[in-house]
Amino acid sequence: MNEIVFPRNKEKAQQMAAYMKNLFPFAGVAAPERTLLEKELLKVSKKMPVTELFDLIGFYYQKSEREYQYLAIDLATVNVKRFSFEDMINFKSFVIEKAWWDSVDAWRKFFGLWGAQHFEEMPQLFDAFFGEENFWHRRIAINLQLLYKEKTNTVLLKKAIIYDKTTDEFFIQKAIGWSMRQYSKTEPNWVQTLMEETDLSPLAVREGSKYLPKP
Repeated sequence: MNEIVFPRNKEKAQQMAAYMKNLFPFAGVAAPERTLLEKELLKVSKKMPVTELFDLIGFYYQKSEREYQYLAIDLATVNVKRFSFEDMINFKSFVIEKAWWDSVDAWRKFFGLWGAQHFEEMPQLFDAFFGEENFWHRRIAINLQLLYKEKTNTVLLKKAIIYDKTTDEFFIQKAIGWSMRQYSKTEPNWVQTLMEETDLSPLAVREGSKYLPKP
């Protein structure tokens, strides 16, 4: 299997890096082009042994340009149905490597998809992130159920929100707001009650109340 080497576009790379506050170098490959370049590898990966796949994901995740982290997460996501709970815990360490909102939220989608397919084990997956020292891990705990709608475990959601309600970290407060805003589409009364009974940050309330009826 041939290694994917993304072509370089200096002008686009500079623009993409600037958008990410120059935290990471980019090759300069836009998402549609990257999708085409990844297509064959993603297809082949579905037949690879899980241990070999995990090594391949790690190989790409360690490469310098940001597009390779996206590729690694795509490899994990298209194979999400193949992983056991133990496999998922092994992926946890990737979240805080080269961490920024783009990669962390992509990993959150990966973990959330797995949890949606394994509801009995979803609380244990939540526990793997809840209360962790690194706030990026806790962001995943808060936003793990973003796509669950009426299947949302509100006990866990409230637990994650309460734990970090006073955390002075922008990406945590945004996550709290995002989780409430998303769930308000399904149960606005639950979100409204939580806001009334809990001393949440102005940012979280502003973000979370976007779809609630105006007083």
